[in-house]
Amino acid sequence: MEHDTRVVLVTGSTSGIGAGIARRLANDGMQVLLHSRVSRDVGQRLAAELHGAYLQADLADERQARDLMARAMEVHGRLDVLVNNAGISWPIPHSDLNAASADDWRRLLEVNLIAPWVLTAAALPALRRSDCPGGGSVVNITSHAGVRPKGSSIPYAASKAALNHTTRLLAVALGPDVRVNAVAPGLVDTPMTANWTAARELWRDRSPMRRAATPADVADLVAALITSTYITGEVVLLDGGLNLL
Repeated sequence: MEHDTRVVLVTGSTSGIGAGIARRLANDGMQVLLHSRVSRDVGQRLAAELHGAYLQADLADERQARDLMARAMEVHGRLDVLVNNAGISWPIPHSDLNAASADDWRRLLEVNLIAPWVLTAAALPALRRSDCPGGGSVVNITSHAGVRPKGSSIPYAASKAALNHTTRLLAVALGPDVRVNAVAPGLVDTPMTANWTAARELWRDRSPMRRAATPADVADLVAALITSTYITGEVVLLDGGLNLL
């Protein structure tokens, strides 16, 4: 491995946004570690295609999350970038407060907020040792729902808003050795959103860009934040300008 080749772990990276990020970073010459909770066969095939490695873990389980980081370190003996992409979401009407149970809140917060915190804390010693330009880097994939009062549910939006603020807090706490930024996409064209007819019509008809984002759009921004050595503490909206309306 070349001295300046970054090693990056991308969680939730066997499909959709995560797979797009993994492909882009591998094409940029980084050594990519892929992860998923399920889909081991898919992960192993994609890892072979990208000349990377695949690791499986359920990030709702703190022990498995910490073990994931330990196993990631065993692959190359270093980690320069952590992309916290893994997340969960399902529709819960905002106006029906009884539809969002306490267990729903706990599940969403466990995966969308607490797991990125656990992984970042576990990765910190390695990130601080990174000798890549700009030092270590963390990029959290959040959501425009964490910036605007939108999203599939109130607990989901709250989990992403909390991750946005955690991003800023960590940037202050960990600089200058480690930079921490976030990308907050709106609608992204993935298999999960294929049947989101109303959302697709909204982005097509009202957003200045007249379309949803693609995983490649998200990956472009993630790559820029990793390699831009002076940017930290930013939560970058990626919604085709819909927030302007």
